[in-house]
Amino acid sequence: LDGNIINEDELGFHYEENYTHGGNSVKMSKITQTGESFYGMGDKATHSNLKGKRVHNWVTDQYAYGKDQDPLYKAVPFYIGLHHNKAYGIFFDNTFKTHFDFAHERRNVTSFWADGGEMNYYFIFGPDMSRVVKSYTDLTGAPELPPLWALGYHQSKWSYFPESRVKEIAAKFRKLKIPCDAIYLDIDYMDGFRCFTWDKTKFPDPKAMIQDLEKDGFKTVVMIDPGIKVDRDYSVYQEAIENDYFCKRGDGPLMNGKVWPGQCHFPDFTNPKVREWWAGLYKELMSDIGAHAVWNDMNEPAMMEVPSKTAPLDTRHDYDGNPCSHRKAHNIYGMQMVRATYDGVKKYVYPKRPFVITRAAYAGTQRFASTWTGDNIATWEHLWIANVQVQRMCMSGMSFVGTDIGGFAEQPNGELFARWIQLGIFHPFCRVHSSGDHGDQEPWSFDTEVTKIVRKFIELRYQLLPYLYTMFYKYSKESVPMLQPLVHFDQEDQQTHFRTDEFIFGNHILVCPVQEPNAKGRRMYIPRGVWYDYWTNETIEGGMEKWVEADIDKIPIFIKEGAIIPKYPVQQYVGELEIKELLLDVYYKEGVENSEVYEDAQDGYDYTKGEYSLRNFKLKGKAKELIIQQFKDGKYITTYETFKLNLMGLPFKIKSIQIDNETIPLKDVKMNGNNTIHVKKDFTVLHIIGK
Repeated sequence: LDGNIINEDELGFHYEENYTHGGNSVKMSKITQTGESFYGMGDKATHSNLKGKRVHNWVTDQYAYGKDQDPLYKAVPFYIGLHHNKAYGIFFDNTFKTHFDFAHERRNVTSFWADGGEMNYYFIFGPDMSRVVKSYTDLTGAPELPPLWALGYHQSKWSYFPESRVKEIAAKFRKLKIPCDAIYLDIDYMDGFRCFTWDKTKFPDPKAMIQDLEKDGFKTVVMIDPGIKVDRDYSVYQEAIENDYFCKRGDGPLMNGKVWPGQCHFPDFTNPKVREWWAGLYKELMSDIGAHAVWNDMNEPAMMEVPSKTAPLDTRHDYDGNPCSHRKAHNIYGMQMVRATYDGVKKYVYPKRPFVITRAAYAGTQRFASTWTGDNIATWEHLWIANVQVQRMCMSGMSFVGTDIGGFAEQPNGELFARWIQLGIFHPFCRVHSSGDHGDQEPWSFDTEVTKIVRKFIELRYQLLPYLYTMFYKYSKESVPMLQPLVHFDQEDQQTHFRTDEFIFGNHILVCPVQEPNAKGRRMYIPRGVWYDYWTNETIEGGMEKWVEADIDKIPIFIKEGAIIPKYPVQQYVGELEIKELLLDVYYKEGVENSEVYEDAQDGYDYTKGEYSLRNFKLKGKAKELIIQQFKDGKYITTYETFKLNLMGLPFKIKSIQIDNETIPLKDVKMNGNNTIHVKKDFTVLHIIGK
């Protein structure tokens, strides 16, 4: 430490009168340090640096929200402060409605308070921002590895029906050779929007349909909402009534709310018995019918035709045996629903791995589910919002996140859709989803040029699957965010503190989406260091802003020097091809750089018993030599025996190659043009010597 104060109370912990509901709020106020910036807070649709902002946490269904609109679907009361190159975090673990003022009311004071509950917060010291995020994620929990197909491209719509339409969409993907791993069924697959039922007119044999889709490489993801239709002839409703599983109002009657089925009651997911029952409801859907994954929506809980958009505040909850009102339980209602869903899906897809998606979330929900940013709009502004939200979510412990690519509300033109795909394939969760009343939003819904661009970038996503899977391994095992804002990547560079557009995908890939129409390129900030242009392999010195060419068919992508990027061949779906050779793109650096490649069976739990392959590559570059050391861990045997190395940026011509101190004739390593070589996968030291 250098004598600078990291964090200092102003008034510290105190009570203030709450003008909204009466009584007192618990409040903490801190002195804002000189030059301090603030980050985090989940899905806020605003500039990445929160200084000067006041934000609120109250999980809310905000259809077609706008820039700076708050609150939204997530409540993540965690922020990162950064000043004098030192970072810290504060996690205010209070499930009541919480408020954060980042030098908004008074420029020298930062404060946070809640409409009830306790002043219970964690202070997390860095001094590196990466360590703060890691510690926070360790505290709130990282997820298990998903099945690899969950990291592929997903296609969704409100709604695909009947069965013939679903199969038509699937067939078109395969005909046009656009990779896709999952098709989603929104609420119209249900009988009158009753959860855990099927409309047998639209889907006469769902089990056979799901099997047919699976034969063609598609997983089926189905939606389940929390609202249970009031219907005495509906078995789910009957069970909940008989066992007293529904939420009640403060004076005793069942809590009513109108959602898609009409009048509904809502299970109290804060009750462990209700969660166990809810998990059991997935048996028929997952085990018998064969759905692969579940998507929980409307779980804020959202309700129609009421100003609050949600349950009355006097609604009572069990709260794991500590009864409370909805004021305390609201922000964790969706989290507890998806917790129960996760338990059920995990049980009934076993020995496969579960994949669950949720819209509403509280801190820690990442243990159970992936998420997306809710009902956005097909506008250029929302493309900017999507970029910022996903960066912010990754800094807030929730890396398995994406957006409705192309926008949910309204209709994008082909250019906007193409630009959004170019961003979306670099988000951990990659799904197109849209509202059906605004037109079609499949990759082929525009012109042939757009279809070609979309295919090109989805294919890039599939090539990068081993890189993405390794990113998820690091997230799951080490709490490392899958995507980094520039300030997280290099906090000592003051230029990164207010950048919103550029981000680091994993540890080695710099991405900057094009977020304006009719653009032929854009200005962007290149972080310090040397970077390779992905499209040309030309090197560029960072630490400054640059104009980068980016016509409609590409966006700025740069690779950090020294990186080793693993790639698979393009597949139409995960598991279509047996991987015969792993491609490694090696980007020369004069110096040292580390890279990793994690692989396993891509599903199931054998990896927890040591059946995985973790390769650590240490690259050392000198003026006339390149050394790659490989350190191997795990018992999993990959399907391939060789690596294909593409050597980028070598400053010398190859004279000789040694593998594990044995000189190998160049003909035996299948030297191709452009410095491409093939080597056995199990080398320990690869030594490339130049002339």
